Amino acid sequence: MHAASAPQVRTLLLTDLVDSTQLVERLGDVAAVELFRAHDRIVLELQQRWRGRLIDRSDGLLLIFERPIDGLGFALDYARELRDLGRRMGLKLPLQVRAGLHVGEVLLWENSSDAVRMGSKQLEVEGLAKPLAGRLMTLARPGQILLSATAEPLAHRAARELGERGELLVWKAYGRWRFKGIPEAQEVFEVGEPGLAPLRMPAHTPKAWRDLPLWRRPVALAAEAMLLACMVAGVWFLGRPQPAIAFNERDWVVVGDLRNLTGDPRLDDSLEQAFRISLQQSRYVNVLSDLKVRETLGRMQRKPDARVDRALGSEIALRDGVRALLLPTVAEVGGRLRVSAEVIDPRTQTTVYAVTADGRGVESALRSIDAVTDQLRAKLGEALQNVQNTSVPLPNVATPNLDALKAFAVARNVARTTRDRDQALGLYRRALQLDPQFALAHADMARLYAQMTEVAHAKEEWRSALAIPQRLSPQERLGIELMLMQFGAPDPYFRKAQEYLALYPDDFSISARLSTNLWHQRNDFRAAEAMVRRAVKPQYDQSGSARYSLGIYLFGQEKADAALAEFRRARENGFQSAGELYARVYDARGLHAKADTIYRASTGGRDGWQRDGAVVTWIDRGEWARAAAAAQDWEKQADAAGDLLDGWVARAAVAGVAVLQGGAEAHGLPDLAVAAQAKKAELEAIYPPAVTDLQLYAGLLAAYRENLPGVTDALRRSEGSAVVRDYPTVGQLRQVLLAEQERLSGQPQAAVRRLLPLAGKDTALVVVHWALLRAQRAAGNAAGALAQATWLATHRGRVYSEATTTELLRPFNVFAANASSLDAAELLVQLGRHDDARRELAALSARWPDAAQPEGLRLRAALLGKQLVSRLPAPTAGTSAPAH
Repeated sequence: MHAASAPQVRTLLLTDLVDSTQLVERLGDVAAVELFRAHDRIVLELQQRWRGRLIDRSDGLLLIFERPIDGLGFALDYARELRDLGRRMGLKLPLQVRAGLHVGEVLLWENSSDAVRMGSKQLEVEGLAKPLAGRLMTLARPGQILLSATAEPLAHRAARELGERGELLVWKAYGRWRFKGIPEAQEVFEVGEPGLAPLRMPAHTPKAWRDLPLWRRPVALAAEAMLLACMVAGVWFLGRPQPAIAFNERDWVVVGDLRNLTGDPRLDDSLEQAFRISLQQSRYVNVLSDLKVRETLGRMQRKPDARVDRALGSEIALRDGVRALLLPTVAEVGGRLRVSAEVIDPRTQTTVYAVTADGRGVESALRSIDAVTDQLRAKLGEALQNVQNTSVPLPNVATPNLDALKAFAVARNVARTTRDRDQALGLYRRALQLDPQFALAHADMARLYAQMTEVAHAKEEWRSALAIPQRLSPQERLGIELMLMQFGAPDPYFRKAQEYLALYPDDFSISARLSTNLWHQRNDFRAAEAMVRRAVKPQYDQSGSARYSLGIYLFGQEKADAALAEFRRARENGFQSAGELYARVYDARGLHAKADTIYRASTGGRDGWQRDGAVVTWIDRGEWARAAAAAQDWEKQADAAGDLLDGWVARAAVAGVAVLQGGAEAHGLPDLAVAAQAKKAELEAIYPPAVTDLQLYAGLLAAYRENLPGVTDALRRSEGSAVVRDYPTVGQLRQVLLAEQERLSGQPQAAVRRLLPLAGKDTALVVVHWALLRAQRAAGNAAGALAQATWLATHRGRVYSEATTTELLRPFNVFAANASSLDAAELLVQLGRHDDARRELAALSARWPDAAQPEGLRLRAALLGKQLVSRLPAPTAGTSAPAH
């Protein structure tokens, strides 16, 4: 047995499986064994996820963690996984656990290997912290997690690390308790998820009881209660308390289906849309979108068109972390049209308060809705001055024409549900015929066109909406300006987006779109991660998509395990499309069959990889004929679809595969640069960086083939380009070509000086590291070149997930990463590290067998192999030399 270490501060978690003995009796031995095997798999997976160390187990677990938040994360996931396990096995009673979490000093020592073989634990833990955690666990109710006063503040402060779940946790304090064997009274806290945890005071036990002052003990309390009851009864009769709801700035509401009691069908959809449009002008109240409501109904296994009434709306609110339910009604009362709205507390389904507004005739409906929403905003706590400053009357911000509003509402519904493009556009045009100044109809059409990548039409409709500024709310106007700016230079767009989010921080669609632009246009995975985390919220209707994007940005930072967790959560949240980067995590680990399975699942089971994904896959796996065929098929598909930009990116892939494979020197390169210039006006109307990107990519391929004139031509064509100035990744690509020009002109040190500052940044392109490797080799700095080769080999997440501007570089990146093994092997020979060189050469052969290597690489590898064989130590007597 090893001596105990000095006392160390650790997080201890003790758990107990509730009624485990009775469970075994009910199940029988065979089923119980199956249950506990599944239980053990859960524990092992959670240990790895939360970095815990299992010390002991029987009916419960004793684990230690470095940080309280890791212990809490384990406890929360363990409780949820046990519940799901019980459901999968069809148990009549839920599988529940009680848990105690404490932070304190412990003594740790390891038992000897002989003792471990005889059944002892590998690690022993002792100290006062251990029984205190045990007392907390024993005190806990089934399903309850109790924390000590040392663990609670540390875990509470770090709860944001748990993502959206951390924001929904409930923290409760239960005062001071006395524990048998513990001299001092202890503060006890609970943390849990609503609907899963008890979230109520623990019950006294023989070993734990409340530390109450004399006046709060039972006899004194009885007398006090009688006196208090008399006082309360008198006060209650004087004035019954009014219900209230704790609503704060930026809290959320869900709008239930409008009850139309007038019998006028024009009011069915139109007034509900009007109610939303009016309320959404507030920067104080957030309104859960229709799409999110439908998504939640789907998760509840209810029909998307189910009527959202008091009961159903309350359940939606509780699931999505929404504070209040609003139920609007329109009715004829005493010959007047009355619009009213109830505010419902979803926890109790009781009406907190109701507001109304009356008018004469159907024409008064929009004015009444404005009056009702203004009253609601004030009741929910918004300052009256703010309500007045941010409210634009509905007839102005939408339309005074109820028939136009009806067509608009139905068009929105069609766009959301059936996604029938032509029907939705037809309804929007009908709304514009009835009210040509209906700016919101133009804005909605633009969004629909943008979703279908019909960029030119989208821009036209957004401009039409902006041409009627008096008919747009301030938020809508700012949002449309932002949409138009995303087609221009990145920096003004980023500034405008930050301005927008400062005013409307809960517009998660803007946060998600901005994160994508940070990824594509700045290659900034860290900033993109921070931005998209703002959108990974339960109230966002595209939270699954945002979570998938988060997985990409983590993968791009080489956090593969965290990325996989986010990709899986995205699937659990209902996001089933886009699966390439999810699959690439397995490609990065050499698990190609698993990658293929993940990808097929995301494409509805279609056979094989598609488009640029296919080109990248077959280059990565050394199947050059398939890569060439995939690029050509992609080009044909894009041309057939009339997608000009996609066709040119595919054309670049065709040229790239040919050059990288070692085909004809000039295959496709002059045509690519010259023909792209001929299409300059058309391509740049779609996406401004397109032509410059294509020309610089042609220069990059020329640089790979040591073709100085080709590099010079690409630099000449991009000289003075505003795109190079405005788009950071395009600017980086031009710097790479300038460095390659310097290297090919015999000035490798100048190339190194140009590239080193770029390579030192997280936002450096993969090709910056590739070019710096070449420059360092040419300058005679083998160690500096080896560092770049190592970077390329060890940053597979970045290689796969980098997606700059027109995404031309993806095939080149994966080629450079694979070929870096040969560069590393050659450099290691120069440095005298022959065994390491053999390992690098073997790594290349494992990814690309000799027959699959491009001709130039194959010749270099063969020559290097001969050199390494000649440097093998001479065989000793009785042995033979190893074969290469």
